[in-house]
Amino acid sequence: MRKADLSNYDNSWYSPQAIWLKRAIWYFTNQLIFNHGLLPLSFLKVFILKVFGARVGKGVNIKPSVNIKYPWLLEIGDHVWIGEQVWIDNLAKVIIGDNVCLSQGAMLLTGNHNYKKPGFDLMTGAINVEDGVWIGAKSTVCPGVTCRSHSVLSVNSVAVTDLDSYGIYQGNPAKKAKERVMESSC
Repeated sequence: MRKADLSNYDNSWYSPQAIWLKRAIWYFTNQLIFNHGLLPLSFLKVFILKVFGARVGKGVNIKPSVNIKYPWLLEIGDHVWIGEQVWIDNLAKVIIGDNVCLSQGAMLLTGNHNYKKPGFDLMTGAINVEDGVWIGAKSTVCPGVTCRSHSVLSVNSVAVTDLDSYGIYQGNPAKKAKERVMESSC
């Protein structure tokens, strides 16, 4: 039986699509402005994300203590809420549609490691969170997953496969529990 050998780990193939200086400046900006709990100015955060190459729509609300790996690999639609302690670990592209809510402590993880390989090789996969999706508090969306229109990932659940439109998912791994029924507006 083969054993893990992390001395063989090599992710030299991976490129975050930015020069080292841009990555370094972003690291400090992320720590001081986004990941800091004392700066609630969402409009400033949106402006900074755009400066670093993110596409960000109107009406985006970014709460304190948010961690974003690489803004140049991020697209955010209109009227999106990003709660406290959300972690967007976007080693690959993350697309967030309109009217999406990422609740407190939610994680969008585009990277993982191949436990079958002795060198623990890095694997990445883009995440697409379509319009109207709600990712519940402390829930995780794994690499390569699409959360289809108006789906819900319940509190503390883990999406390892795509979520159907208007489906409500819960558990680890998340399973469809029921349909989301939207009430009409008054």
